[in-house]
Amino acid sequence: MAGLDIPVILAFAFGIIILYIVGRILFVPLKFVFRLLINGLVGGLLLWLINIVGEAFGFAIAINPVTALVAGILGVPGVVLLIALKYVLGVS
Repeated sequence: MAGLDIPVILAFAFGIIILYIVGRILFVPLKFVFRLLINGLVGGLLLWLINIVGEAFGFAIAINPVTALVAGILGVPGVVLLIALKYVLGVS
């Protein structure tokens, strides 16, 4: 085995292990950011649609930083929560 000494093989294996660890460390937060982005888009779109449809029935949820944050972080469950709060407390 010319050129494939044990130290070279160990260095190659160590490099692959380091790449795997760095990839895992970077991928988990990136996955969280993408999930947060999708939740935010779906929540904002749903708030907008509820306000468009609810306009015919006299129902609207104010879009302000608090409602946008709830809808953005929680997504669809957050919008359901805002609707429930609107009905129960008359808030929003």
